[in-house]
This record gives sequence, C-alpha cells and structure tokens, in this order.
Amino acid sequence: MEKYPTRSKPDSATFAIPRRRLLGFGTVGLLAAAMPSLVGIGTAIAKPTPADERRLKQLVDEAHSRFATVGDGKNADYIPYLASVPSHLFGIAISTPDGKVIEAGDTTYAFAIESVAKVFTLALVMRESGPDIVKQKLGTNATGLPFNSVIALELHQDDPLSPLVNAGAMATVSLVNAANAEDHWRKISDNMNGFADADLPLNQAVYKSESDTNQHNRAIAYLLQTGNHMYSDAMEACDIYTRECSIGITTRDLAVMAGTLANGGVNPISGKRLLDKAYVPKILAEMAVEGLYDTSGTWQYDVGLPAKSGVGGGIMAVSPGNWSIAAFSPPLDAAGNSVRAQLAIAWIADQLKANIYAE
Repeated sequence: MEKYPTRSKPDSATFAIPRRRLLGFGTVGLLAAAMPSLVGIGTAIAKPTPADERRLKQLVDEAHSRFATVGDGKNADYIPYLASVPSHLFGIAISTPDGKVIEAGDTTYAFAIESVAKVFTLALVMRESGPDIVKQKLGTNATGLPFNSVIALELHQDDPLSPLVNAGAMATVSLVNAANAEDHWRKISDNMNGFADADLPLNQAVYKSESDTNQHNRAIAYLLQTGNHMYSDAMEACDIYTRECSIGITTRDLAVMAGTLANGGVNPISGKRLLDKAYVPKILAEMAVEGLYDTSGTWQYDVGLPAKSGVGGGIMAVSPGNWSIAAFSPPLDAAGNSVRAQLAIAWIADQLKANIYAE
C-alpha cells in the first residue's frame, strides 16, 4: 500500500454527541477565569497569551487522550484507497489568529481532503464572481438527502441547492473562470495552497482510486448539464472535482485553512487576504447548513459551530473571529463523518463555550 507522505512540522448511525462524553469533564467556570480572551462569542484573539496557549495545549492533549480509543465507525470503503488508511490514526490541531498551531496526535499525516475541499473552491468562486452568483447558481439550502443523491436533483429540477453536496460542488468547480482544463486545475490548486500556506500534493493513488469508481458522480454531472447547472464541460468539472478531493492534507494544514476563515479571510501564517471579509459569513452559513451531510442540523444543535467534514476522516470547525480547529481520524459514522473527530471538536468547543448561538 502506498502511504500518504508525512510532512515535518514547520519552526457514523446518525451522529448525536453522547452527552456523557461532553459533560463533567473540567469546569467551564475555571476555564473562563484562566483564559478570558478565549471564552465568549465574538471576542477576537489578537495575540493569545502564553497561559492561553498552555490551556489550549492541555485541551487538545486531553481530547486526544479521551477519544483515541473510541472504536465506533469504519473507514469509507466505496473508495478502495480510503479503506486501506490505518484506522487508529487520530490528530487534533487548533489555529489561532497570530499563526500559532497547537496540536496533538497524528497531525503531520497527510490524508485525502475529500469534501472539505468544497469549502475552498466555493471561496474561490465567491471571490471571482461574488455572493449573488453563488446564491443564484449554486444555492444556499440543504437538500435533505445524502451528499451524493441523484434523487435530490430529480426532486429539484436538477438544481444542486447547495455547493457542499457533490452535485453543487461539481457545479462550483464548473464556475471557476478558466481558459482550459490545465488552467482550471491550477487555479483550484493554487487557491488551496494559499489557504493552507503550504504546497499541498495531489495524491495520485487516491486520484486513481476515485477516478476508477466515480461513475455515480459522472452521472450527476450529466444531469447538471441537462438542467443547465453546469458551466463548463461536464466531464472536465467532474474530473477536476475528483482531483481536488484527492489532495493530501495534514490536520495542521486543515487547521490553518479553517483559521483563514476564522481570521476574516486572512491567512494567520502568511498574512495574505484570500477572501473578502464580507464573504466569510456566507461561507460559514453554507457550512452550517450542509457541512456535516445528513447530520448538519444535529451538529449545529449540539455544538453550534460552522464545520465541514470529508470522508477521508477530516473535519474542520470555525469559531468566527477567534480560533479554528481541525481533527482527523478515518473511521466514519453512517453519515460519513469521522467519529473521533466529531467527539474531539465537540468536547473542546464545549470546554471553550464556543457555541455561536449562545450568549
């Protein structure tokens, strides 16, 4: 088996968060007293103090310890490569606005970004064409059906409804302004690299595995074309979508990418603005609506953070104006979301009182 490269560090049954895992671990009041700059909604962390960083490190270490032995879920097996990824892998990373990344576990193991890529190509289209085009041509609503549903298209006259399901993601790729297929891929790849502040590799083994088994997505692409919701060659868009899902990314990379959204569109490491600040809430709204597939509503109800998952085992979540968190572990629940990653992010968010709907 070809393994994903490990890069050195730079100097699912329907998921409902088990309350027994979230309650009774630590005292939120003590946390608030220890690190007030990290507690409270909408309070930006201009520069975390050393005490803040120590507390975040304690949280990621404790979350990793608590959930590393959870045995629920199984690797995605409809993409052969994903089935072969070691199921014990588990990493957690938090990114702060000043470029710090606080991490625990297997955070340098490069896994397939899969559906998390949808968010960043959406950001590219938002930047190129604006939010009105996104709303009109891609949509802002949940389909109410699985992320790869053909029935959802049939029920809605081939309208994808959301850029964060497969149909909408391929339509999103097709909206990227490009001269040809090579330019199309270069723009998407460069955009991802900018969000991560890293050169993210295309894992050829994943790409081949997905290309050999993506007949369902090809059918969806043709249905989109039939309904006039495909804005480039249908098979080109499907292929480039398959490629973007096959990008190799680490938990650390993903935390920085999410951190760019938490930081109002500015990459916390490079300092480069990658998205207009006014567009960030619209991206986060899309994540809240459809970010965790069929269980997006449950996630918002229980955790209250915009998040996006991928069947490669990665999940990122954003505390707007504050920090971001990413976690990775391959075993998934029935909806396609990493079991351990959900538990870790939810527990840390609970400790930090991060629910954006709470006062």
